[in-house]
Amino acid sequence: MQQRFLIVAGKGGVGKTTVSAALAESLAAKGKRVLVAMCNAKERISTMLGSDLVGEDVVRVGKNMWAVNMNPERALEEYGMLILKSKALYAILFDNKYVRTFFRAVPGMQEWAMLGKAWFHTTETRDDGSLMYDVVILDAPATGHGLDMLRVPKVIVDVVPTGLLRRDAERAITMFQDPKTCAAILVTLPEEMPTTETIELASALTKELHIPIGAVVVNGVLPPLFSREERAALEKCEIDEKKPGDAAIVAGQDRAARERVQAESLSRLSRELPVKPIFFPLLFEDAATPTAIHELAKRI
Repeated sequence: MQQRFLIVAGKGGVGKTTVSAALAESLAAKGKRVLVAMCNAKERISTMLGSDLVGEDVVRVGKNMWAVNMNPERALEEYGMLILKSKALYAILFDNKYVRTFFRAVPGMQEWAMLGKAWFHTTETRDDGSLMYDVVILDAPATGHGLDMLRVPKVIVDVVPTGLLRRDAERAITMFQDPKTCAAILVTLPEEMPTTETIELASALTKELHIPIGAVVVNGVLPPLFSREERAALEKCEIDEKKPGDAAIVAGQDRAARERVQAESLSRLSRELPVKPIFFPLLFEDAATPTAIHELAKRI
């Protein structure tokens, strides 16, 4: 992947942070300087990468890898100081409790504070003029909240008068819609509801927001034990719970049913999305470990 801004999106509980960590490790291994930006999330990436806890300040979490867990109020404070170019002037304006209450009440301002902060990190440079980070990975909120966050720059452009806030929103939109600089990484599970939500999310991203889809990662894929014919035969079996051997048939039916749903889900994803899915296997050990993340990173 050559894009500089990657949006990892999907339904809650599908493993977005796991994919963000594996993606960061994969890119870092290729020599890229990578920042993972989380949105006020329950912090788990430090466990996955074997680093110190990740808080509101950017910290190194591995070779060529950094991370930050963005807090909306802290992000707004940082954004305010960037605009005003003066900590003293910021303190006069933003430390006023009425001003803070006003900003908390503005629809979308907290979402923009975090999204804008993540976007800003793509513009940061080092003393020698080179980019601070080659890639910024946004570990986005769950589907509905994530879409609302990504809609905010367009709302700002539509309703905010010409000025610094609108200018930054316009620059962010330009980056998000350029397939050379941005891509959405959709994360899902091989199940009916997550599959449906992922297809709907892809449609909203591409048709409404014009954000390109770079990859689809399917988490928790089972290695198939049965062929289609064997699954059909198992599901037709009549069982007698009193017979000792029928317990194995029940277990086989459960597995066959899961494999059938998985096969149907993978077929829908391949058919209805613009990119071929990447499969992450179901890990029977804890996925939130450096060893597991290292293995998953090899599949990207």
